[in-house]
Amino acid sequence: MKLDLLAAMNAERAARRACVLVSDLDSGEQRLVVEAALDEDPLAPLLRAQLRLGKSGMVESGGRRLFLTVQAPPVHLVITGAVHISQAMVPMARQLGLDAVIIDPRTAFATPERFPNVRLVPEWPDEALPRIGLDRYTAFVALTHDPKIDDPGLSAALRSDCFYIGALGSRKTHARRVERLTEAGFTPVDIGRIHAPIGLSIGAVSPAEIALAILAEVVASLRQGDGA
Repeated sequence: MKLDLLAAMNAERAARRACVLVSDLDSGEQRLVVEAALDEDPLAPLLRAQLRLGKSGMVESGGRRLFLTVQAPPVHLVITGAVHISQAMVPMARQLGLDAVIIDPRTAFATPERFPNVRLVPEWPDEALPRIGLDRYTAFVALTHDPKIDDPGLSAALRSDCFYIGALGSRKTHARRVERLTEAGFTPVDIGRIHAPIGLSIGAVSPAEIALAILAEVVASLRQGDGA
């Protein structure tokens, strides 16, 4: 690989932007397609399909054999709420390769004893999220049932490019949430990005089952949706 291509890939990695190195296996030619230029590229459908998989691989186009080297940022899972569901969710998320962080100003809940080996941020979301950052490779999950904690996080997520936004609560709870977010200036299209009730409909009851349903929906949005 030429040094200029390697430098460009490293710059995209540092900025948490995806890119794909296209290598012609017959001619040896290489070019880098950055995320901002993806839609205009003649290989756009192939590149997007490979990015959704998050894996490098060989494809054929126009009689040419191409190897697509995919570089995608690690997916962040940002959770508001150090609750039983998040206790069950974090180990599963780790197995899925998701980088989880839990935000909860309630220091009695956000403890290393309850969440070993997890990044805990015992702050209010509006204080923590600007530092943590939300981008198109972030899934945001609100789990506290407390509008003082969840609403600021949801507001930040709706202003970002998060590929997934979900919030725990019944339809009645979400209806009240919609009213608050509408009063805060968000449109029906904005609010429609929120998955609520959260998680795939699998009849989940226990915290572990709810965590499973949420993570399944996150993965579906990542791999099949219009997100990252």
